[in-house]
Amino acid sequence: MRNRLIATAAILAALTPGFAFAQASTATGAVGGAAVGAVVGGPVGAVVGGAVGATVGAAAEPPATVRSYVIQENRPSVRMERQVVVGEPLPSTVRVYEVPNSQYEYTVVNDQRVIVEPGTRRVIQVIQ
Repeated sequence: MRNRLIATAAILAALTPGFAFAQASTATGAVGGAAVGAVVGGPVGAVVGGAVGATVGAAAEPPATVRSYVIQENRPSVRMERQVVVGEPLPSTVRVYEVPNSQYEYTVVNDQRVIVEPGTRRVIQVIQ
């Protein structure tokens, strides 16, 4: 019964709409989920963990319209001595700009466009 439930969860996770639009965070989620799943549940756990991780990664990604807007905007680049890391907040000294009609903000750091979460200033995505 447990194996059937795990297999069903893997199939459902693979069929979600976000899974079809795999991007960098989706791949990262899939790899991380597969690694954790393999440790916890062996080969079946790796499959389930990879599928669930990919789905979670896709859900955390900003929509294409936000990425397009950020790419098109012309803002000055701020220099930071350290590299921008997804998941870490930007210093309060870095100015961020609102993305209209969305829940995101953005800036340009070290010539890289960065999408951040308002309020926390946490880096969600670095656009290459």
